[in-house]
Amino acid sequence: MFSEQDLAQIREQGTDVAIVEQQIEHFRQGFPFLPLAQAATVGEGIVRLTDEEAQAYADAYDQAAGTLRPLKFVPASGAATRMFKALFGFLENGKSDGSVEQFFERLPDFAFYDDLKAALAANGHDIATADRPTIAAYFLTEKGLGYGELPKGLLKFHRYGDSARTPVEEHLVEAARYASAEGKARLHFTVSPEHRSRFEALVAEVSPRYEAEFGVSYEVEFSEQKPSTDTIAVNPDNTPFRERDGTLLFRPAGHGALLENLAVLDADLVFIKNIDNVVPDRLKDTTVLYKKALAGVLLDARNKLFEYQTKLAERTVLGETLLGELEDFFRNTLNVRPPAGFGGRSLDEQSAWYRTKLDRPLRVCGMVKNVGEPGGGPFWVQDADGTTALQIVESAQVDMADPEQKALFNEATHFNPVDLICSLTDRQGQPYDLLKFRDPKTGFITAKSKDGKDLKAQELPGLWNGAMADWNTIFVEVPLITFNPVKTVNDLLREEHQ
Repeated sequence: MFSEQDLAQIREQGTDVAIVEQQIEHFRQGFPFLPLAQAATVGEGIVRLTDEEAQAYADAYDQAAGTLRPLKFVPASGAATRMFKALFGFLENGKSDGSVEQFFERLPDFAFYDDLKAALAANGHDIATADRPTIAAYFLTEKGLGYGELPKGLLKFHRYGDSARTPVEEHLVEAARYASAEGKARLHFTVSPEHRSRFEALVAEVSPRYEAEFGVSYEVEFSEQKPSTDTIAVNPDNTPFRERDGTLLFRPAGHGALLENLAVLDADLVFIKNIDNVVPDRLKDTTVLYKKALAGVLLDARNKLFEYQTKLAERTVLGETLLGELEDFFRNTLNVRPPAGFGGRSLDEQSAWYRTKLDRPLRVCGMVKNVGEPGGGPFWVQDADGTTALQIVESAQVDMADPEQKALFNEATHFNPVDLICSLTDRQGQPYDLLKFRDPKTGFITAKSKDGKDLKAQELPGLWNGAMADWNTIFVEVPLITFNPVKTVNDLLREEHQ
């Protein structure tokens, strides 16, 4: 299948032929659907905190923060192109719709308005009298702001008097408020290579201002998706897709590829949040409270988890008292249901199962009520060993042709807005090998095209889906106000972003 030239290209990619062959086999065989057992709902897999409980968990996190190494992990490599789909249609083809009309009618309400006005003025145009195609060109292209080619993290989202903040700056502010310890706020942004220098320059420019305002020092890291995580593309007949020069085509494999970036972080507690889910300062208090509360929930569960690991290590026989405690902890805190017939196993077999399930990374995931936004939903899923546990499941992972599975999927009351707190180290403080806890059978296959030719592309198991399939997982309901993504430019006109 592969020539010597192909093998050399595969090695240069940083991968090996066995991995590429496995990817092609995934194209041929497809990925199996996840068998949903039931939707996770409040009281059945999702924890709902009272106001008093949320504050108590937040306080507990604040008290423990000095002994932790927290870090905020923000995937920020995606381009903002899709935010401006309607505007590109207007600029290139003269097509207009309600969203285009709203954009121009409310132009002064955007945080980037002053920059756009200045860019036009620098070339002799008055924004008040310039025609709409000219304004769109100066907004989207390198002729002016070039927003159509920039990542979301570098766009101005929120206005503060005479200044404005980008999402990167909002994440710096958030990190100072809940992802800091001993006066240091640490962040890690994953970025695309072509924009890395602009991210670095922005952070260098604004950090001193926020350090002075919040009394912290920032430690900001950047990384890029590794070429070795790219996956091979194939033709519709599952043979390798080739470029015009005959070389193989490898494509970025989705956010699941960032598992390797996450795995090398020097942190024991990691907050994960998307780049565009930020709000102005006036609305941050609820977000900060619940981020700290989720961290408090995680620390409480982790302390118990480590405690039970220690007890199991000290005992050669699993006593009835400890057995009962473990069963309660797994069912009611970790939300892990043992396989059928588990109670009939020997005590040694039960003890071994508990040891294995305890010794895993831990995550606490915020869940918001489902209001029709796209996103993975919370479900109980049966693993290959018969264990039933919580997973974040995308619709593509469910057999919608099966009426029962489709009905179960539609019973979801919540979805995950990429709001996760993760513990990446074991009870000795050593980092877990996160790749060992990924389910390789939970990837995605999508239809794409290149140079006018159809192809099939493959995404690795999603970062908060299959990439964390074998983690201990806790779902906690969080207020809807903590979820404010910006999918189109006009989302910035919502009251939450004004």
